[in-house]
Amino acid sequence: MKRKQIPGNMDSSPQKMSRRKALATMAGAVGLAALPGVGHALNPIKKERRDIQTSAFTSIHTMRNAVSRQFTTFDLNTKIKAHLVGPGEKSVLVDHTSPGVITRMWFTINGWFWENWDLSKERWPDPTILKMLILRIYWDGEDYPSVECPIGDFFGIGHCEYKHYMSKYIGMSSGGFYCYFPMPFKKVRIEVENLHHRLTTSVFLNANYDQLESLPEGMGRFHCLYNAGTNPGYEPLTILQTKGHGHFIGCSLSMQSWLPNYLGYLEAPEFIYIDTEDKSVPTIVGSGLEDYFNGGWYFREGEFCGELHGVPIKDPLRSMVSMYRYHEQDAICFNESFIFDFINPRKPEQTRPFKFSSAAFWYQDKAVPLAFKLPEKEKLVDWYRMRDTDHQAIP
Repeated sequence: MKRKQIPGNMDSSPQKMSRRKALATMAGAVGLAALPGVGHALNPIKKERRDIQTSAFTSIHTMRNAVSRQFTTFDLNTKIKAHLVGPGEKSVLVDHTSPGVITRMWFTINGWFWENWDLSKERWPDPTILKMLILRIYWDGEDYPSVECPIGDFFGIGHCEYKHYMSKYIGMSSGGFYCYFPMPFKKVRIEVENLHHRLTTSVFLNANYDQLESLPEGMGRFHCLYNAGTNPGYEPLTILQTKGHGHFIGCSLSMQSWLPNYLGYLEAPEFIYIDTEDKSVPTIVGSGLEDYFNGGWYFREGEFCGELHGVPIKDPLRSMVSMYRYHEQDAICFNESFIFDFINPRKPEQTRPFKFSSAAFWYQDKAVPLAFKLPEKEKLVDWYRMRDTDHQAIP
């Protein structure tokens, strides 16, 4: 793969270089070249990657030029740590108008296991808040979101459950939610909306970012598309549909059949269409849904969590599976358009209906509108059955 020359790397100059400096320079070059750079703009035609030397994309030992900052919901004046968001309310958590790169986001909310410190009132938690609290992120002053997703699905599980699990980029860890996808911006606005009919939730956010004077060329904008619905079993399950230049970096998918102890919906391979509207022949096709997520035989060994793929939930009795996969070196590039479907090749009479919800992640060269609107709130919590989960009631 041809790469741009890294400033400071060794050339054929006869000028002498100390052993220590030579080793340090070589290590820096190797470290930068080895990075996947999920947020970089990829050019699949020239087969080159524009390496960007900002702190979000360098090796841990490489000296950095950015200024470190953090967005937070903590108010130094009032000493209040969180935004209280009531039923039907929106809250702007971040509104920032100069360039930077978000390097880590951490959230926590209450309501799914406990609602309020006020023990004088009888309050009942409701895990559906994980579906009813919507995260939206707007880039560069646009009036449309590039991220719009229920908080649970964004962090990997759509079954109205909090499950302790960890991956390289997204996870739920000991009561919190984290995301390490780098997110470059010229401007950024982050908001949440509470669509729950009863619960008031406290939203805590800390988001580390690198403050920059200007963004280097070729830094893509992060996007997340939510999709959900009921599928008769044989129709395409669309993960992502978008137009423009970018690269797909993965998805999380939660599924459930109406028939107990049935996982036949995992027979659907991925059908990917790149830069074409002709769906008669896919550009990329797989061999099964669990195969795409690096599993086999309906995830034979059960639940597991890896850096780039995993199955946080597998409950065959309730026909429930939540799974994720992220792409680094295998990011799927497109120049004009991209469609990602899962399609079961079996005959309709051999399939069974299922429900699903998904979150697709990708970068484009600019912020673009999302292909699907968020379902109405009555449709957000739409599973055949839900599990009771046991959490400590009070922190």
